[in-house]
Amino acid sequence: MYLARGSSKLMLKPKTTQEVSEILKYCNSRCLAVTPQGGNTGLVGGSVPVFDEIVLSTSLMNDIIHLDKASGILVCQAGCILESLSTYLEDHDLIMPLDLGAKGSCQIGGNISTNAGGLRLLRYGSLRGNVLGIEAVLADGTIIDCLSTLRKDNTGYDLKNLFIGSEGTLGVVTAVSIQCPPKPKAVNLAFLGCSSYENVLATYSECKNNCAEILSAFEMMDLQSMKFVTTNLGLSNPLGECPFYVVVETSGSDAQHDEEKLNKFLEVVMEQQYVMDGTIATEPSKIYNLWQLRERINESMMKSGVVYKYDISLPLEVYYDVVMETRQRLGDNVLGVVGYGHIGDGNLHLNAVAPTLNKTVSDLLEPFVYEWTAKHKGSISAEHGLGFNKRNYIYYSKSEAAVDLMALMKAKMDPKCILNPYKTIPVCKPASKQ
Repeated sequence: MYLARGSSKLMLKPKTTQEVSEILKYCNSRCLAVTPQGGNTGLVGGSVPVFDEIVLSTSLMNDIIHLDKASGILVCQAGCILESLSTYLEDHDLIMPLDLGAKGSCQIGGNISTNAGGLRLLRYGSLRGNVLGIEAVLADGTIIDCLSTLRKDNTGYDLKNLFIGSEGTLGVVTAVSIQCPPKPKAVNLAFLGCSSYENVLATYSECKNNCAEILSAFEMMDLQSMKFVTTNLGLSNPLGECPFYVVVETSGSDAQHDEEKLNKFLEVVMEQQYVMDGTIATEPSKIYNLWQLRERINESMMKSGVVYKYDISLPLEVYYDVVMETRQRLGDNVLGVVGYGHIGDGNLHLNAVAPTLNKTVSDLLEPFVYEWTAKHKGSISAEHGLGFNKRNYIYYSKSEAAVDLMALMKAKMDPKCILNPYKTIPVCKPASKQ
């Protein structure tokens, strides 16, 4: 298991794109490696300087440049905190199209550089669909101004998508324009308990059939997740003990209409016995408290020891099978194996909790988890990226030809390899090529 441990003697904090350009121009001329860093909330070491790179922090690039209230298009610098943007937009009856557990410290530039997913992807789609334009600086200091605010611009290659998800290896994102949806006038949340994973899927199917136009989130957490949250954080489980829990959020413009749709859905799933028990919240404070049970799972596990974290995408029919097989494989070597995530987009967070870092556990997990994911046509990284920790496992999800093309792009755009070296692009070929 790769672990990124920070090592740097210098951090630079530019305030403008021009300052970023001058920094990179200087570093490139002297072959000085640079690690771009936003909120540093990533889980794969993508923003960690592992071999004494210079840290280029965007934390002071936090200005909101412009908001078009009519179109809902926001232009801001890359260092803006996600939660701060959300607070700003709420005053204008808008919201950010993404919401993450780390919203209080993650930065929009880092979100874009890792193509972060989060809790709202089911409703609003990925950042690739919501980001309209990007300003970025290449390794040699060249400023790429693609900061378009147009929803339609079919002139040449869509260069912004080179930087979305590239983890700072092709350029440093300095500003972004993003489409922000209207703030929902009515939000409802149902917290449900299910007796089996099959019933979770049945509940999801009924939810789509009955609430498709207002459905904004459909999340799953297993009983082991709930036990960590209630035991380590003291949060209250509003239901009895259930093998699985589901969070259903609806967002719309008509409270009465949305309530009728949600109630019809709940009648069906209760009648079909897909759901054992449940509770509904319409007040913001109660909605917030119920979301805490899902959003603070990661925090709760860390209080018990070392957490081995895997962020994978899988077809829904085998989504939870990997949790059960991993749990059986690890046995008493760990304190627990939990599964939770975004059923709506097939993203599973598979975590194993151990008292301390343990080579036996590491060897049992890797490459088992990646091999299992590849065998079932999944992705080894759904929303966290590859960073330093996962870069050499990319071949479980991408072909050699695809990885070779990525390497060619990296070599062309950053020939001296100063931008976030040792990240994303693997340092070795798969076994068949060695």
